[in-house]
Amino acid sequence: MASGTASAEGTRRMENRRKRNGRHFTVSYAGFNRPWASWIAYQLRARGHAVSMVRWDPRVEAPFEEEFGALLAAEGNILLVLDNWYFGLGPIAEEDWQRVLRQMVPLHADRFAAVTVATQPVPDSVSLLDPADLRDLDEQEAVRRLLRRLSIDTAEPIRPSARIAPRFPNEPPRVLEIPRRNRRFTGRDAELEQIRELLTARPADGAVASRVVLHGVSGTGKTQIAAEYTHRFGNDYDVVWWIDATHRANARERLAALASRLGLTVGERIGERIRAVHEAVRHDEHARWLLVFDGAEDASQLTDLLPERNGHVLLTSTTRDWPAMPGVGIIDIRPFTRVESVAYVRRRAPRITPQEADSLAATVHDLPLLLAQTAAWLGANDVPVAEYLRRLDDTPGSAREQTEYPQRFPEAWTTTLDSLREQHPEASQLLSLLAFFSPNEIPVRLLTEVRYGDLPESLDKLVHDSRAWHLALRRLSEYTAVRLDYEQDLAENPAVEQVRMHRLYHRFLRENLSPQDQQSYADTVCQVLVGADPRRPTDTRDWERYALLIPHLEAAGAFDSTRTPVQELVLNCIEYLRVRGEYRTALRLCDDVLAHWRERLDPTHGALLSLHHKLGHLRRQDGRYAEAEELGRSVVGRLAAVRPDGHPELLRAKDGLGSTLLALGRFGEARSLFAEAAEHFAEQFGTEAPQTLASRHNLGLALMLLGQYTEAREIHRDVLQIRQRRLRSRHYLTLHSGTVYARLIRLLGDYPEAVSRLEQIVRTLRQISDENHPQFIMAEHQLGLSRRRAGDIAGAGERLSGAARRAAHVLGPRHPDTLVAEADYATFLREYGELGAAVRSAESVAQRYTELLGPQHPYTIGTWGNLGLALGHVGGHVDSLRHAEAALRDMTVAVGRDHPWTLGCALNLSAARSRTDDVSGAQELSRDTVRRALGLLGPAHPMTLSARTALADDLRTLGQAAEATGHEQTAVRTLSDTLGSEHPHTRDAQRRVRPYWDFEPQPL
Repeated sequence: MASGTASAEGTRRMENRRKRNGRHFTVSYAGFNRPWASWIAYQLRARGHAVSMVRWDPRVEAPFEEEFGALLAAEGNILLVLDNWYFGLGPIAEEDWQRVLRQMVPLHADRFAAVTVATQPVPDSVSLLDPADLRDLDEQEAVRRLLRRLSIDTAEPIRPSARIAPRFPNEPPRVLEIPRRNRRFTGRDAELEQIRELLTARPADGAVASRVVLHGVSGTGKTQIAAEYTHRFGNDYDVVWWIDATHRANARERLAALASRLGLTVGERIGERIRAVHEAVRHDEHARWLLVFDGAEDASQLTDLLPERNGHVLLTSTTRDWPAMPGVGIIDIRPFTRVESVAYVRRRAPRITPQEADSLAATVHDLPLLLAQTAAWLGANDVPVAEYLRRLDDTPGSAREQTEYPQRFPEAWTTTLDSLREQHPEASQLLSLLAFFSPNEIPVRLLTEVRYGDLPESLDKLVHDSRAWHLALRRLSEYTAVRLDYEQDLAENPAVEQVRMHRLYHRFLRENLSPQDQQSYADTVCQVLVGADPRRPTDTRDWERYALLIPHLEAAGAFDSTRTPVQELVLNCIEYLRVRGEYRTALRLCDDVLAHWRERLDPTHGALLSLHHKLGHLRRQDGRYAEAEELGRSVVGRLAAVRPDGHPELLRAKDGLGSTLLALGRFGEARSLFAEAAEHFAEQFGTEAPQTLASRHNLGLALMLLGQYTEAREIHRDVLQIRQRRLRSRHYLTLHSGTVYARLIRLLGDYPEAVSRLEQIVRTLRQISDENHPQFIMAEHQLGLSRRRAGDIAGAGERLSGAARRAAHVLGPRHPDTLVAEADYATFLREYGELGAAVRSAESVAQRYTELLGPQHPYTIGTWGNLGLALGHVGGHVDSLRHAEAALRDMTVAVGRDHPWTLGCALNLSAARSRTDDVSGAQELSRDTVRRALGLLGPAHPMTLSARTALADDLRTLGQAAEATGHEQTAVRTLSDTLGSEHPHTRDAQRRVRPYWDFEPQPL
């Protein structure tokens, strides 16, 4: 009796606890509909109920009664989330569903409940579950129906939760652009869960975005897995964005397009939009972002496109270049399991039996790509599987094909092509043409825009007959498993915008055409691309079109074409990349084109000369000076042998060589070449011709580097005024001229005007460009220098640090402009920042200049001198003296005694001597520096006034107070008149602070 009473009491306690804690629900769902299951689970938990989530994945080899009955082992009530996918798993025959539901649901009606989101008919016996229909509802009504079906009071309060509520599945993320869902996607549940686990297991400090790379050989289904992840887990994000990363230019376009979808206030330039996107994800508190980079094969071309922190990044790749990146997880993607293979084949071709599907899967080694192809063919052709397998055996591939393609790939694809040619010849011809575009995003809409006569007659009729065109594309989708992407902004009758073809299909198609057919199709595609060329590569309005064209140049054989319009298209694409600041991509394209044109074109061919000119410019931009000089001298030598002295092609080649020599520090030789080119161009084309202005601009740079600031300023002022008159004021050349002119104004000591001009230029560049464009970076850098000299230390620090950081990120640590920016920021840190960081940065810059330019280049000499200044600030006076002695000696050899840089080195050496008690030596050098500065720069230049202040300091130390006072008063008075009494230079002179000189390597 006592025992029974205790048992009853325990039961009552359990019942009370159950009422207090709520009920337990097991949610059974197909992985395809995880968003609905997650949302339902959250709604139930928020009302105090326990929830288990069980993914429904029935085994086809087991009796279905056992599989469905196993659900009854779960705890509490069982809620089935029904849709067509739920019933398609296995796949389980509909008659099996009908039988099992009728047998089991009535017996366990108190345990089973259901909701449905199905959009197509389901087995009739589903009515036994009395499912609540949640389709096409708003969230409030869906919650009401869910709770009523589960007999939960709709007035029951929601308990607060620290978890972010999953989004209601009928309300997609606020920004969503992904491939349409593959309704035949099969299996891969473990891989999808692993992706989710790695992405959400981010570092504790959130220092970098979580990144996962799906790695595997071609054909294993990496892209399809990534796409399914965006659908299955997309509701956990606010932004989901898909990027084709096979080509850098295209990837930048896709990432930039996200800015407008986010509603960000941005201009038209691609870089500005990318920066805005990166800033948005960086400052998103919750960071519910997912960016997918599909086909990310070259890490070096894509790393700057990835967000630095926050958000999730998913990449697909066949290479292992990514593990060195911080926060990267690698998932190896392998072929299907046999169960997955069988399920996939039967879903694609329902007439196939499990045994036949097993045989087919074994034949193609469970490779998803081949299963898609073979199942597509079997679904479109009423041929027995055994007969199809026999055809594969009777269609052996060549020995080469057997080693270069997955097993059975050549046989399966040959069978498909034979059928397509026989039954749908126009579709077969179209497929061959598409193989001469790049495979990932084939812009078929370009074909519908061509002029009559630009295509072969049969294809011309096809593309201009809307019904035949769409029917041909449909046949390709049915027979070959290529994917069609439709325009998304057309409500009625959407057109196919692009076609996606796996790269293995693409390669096999091309290789199995005759040489004559290959050439014919390549010429046709080249003509399509030429027709789409806007012929305005510097116009930002046309950049999207060039980004579309570039990926297809190589596939179309454009590099091998001898047709002038095709060569002009290639050069326009290179110019577009150069103007846009895409130097790495442009260099790679130049090198690829050069390898082809060298073999096919005469050395003096106009297109090849234009390519050499662009390549030399890009190599200089990338710091590859020795290669640029070798190329430049070779071209000049070849042209000099066959062209008269004043020929424009020879002049352009000499001008390009001069630019390389300028970078190499051979300023005098460069000046001579520029002067010759400018004079002849002016005689032939006029003083305001673009060629003349370009050479005069370069001549002005050479004069500036030779220390002839006044002459250089006059030239650049003329060039700027002409460009302002002839080009629009926002043209990149006009802005570049304005930046150089402002730099010369600063070098001549007029800091306020330099700041004013550069402020306006930076504002304009911000409107039309972005902070990561090289032109903006260097303009902001110059503004930072001018602000520093003008006394705005806080503003200078912000500008200089930002420019140095972005230059290193965008251009790389060895790029010439990066070194310029970091050198000047190191000198700023020495005076206004952390001395240890200043020393490390100064030494790093000097070492990189030594490696890039050699030890005797003026930039190398000057930056080692800057290191000496930094060492002196931390007490290393002996080392500082050693560096200062070397800097003056070597700079004198490099540029001569009467050069501003040499005077600056002398100023620093006199200070180093003074600190090491060689006051007489310091005074002697200071006096000589004053004399030479007066003659070279004039009495009011800051360098001259600094030299006077230094001489006054030396004279006072030697007891010559009267002369010291005279120099000091002259310096202070002139500084007050030119810079103002509150300027740091003026105050330092008044406080008798010993002046110094920072070497500033000049950007070219």
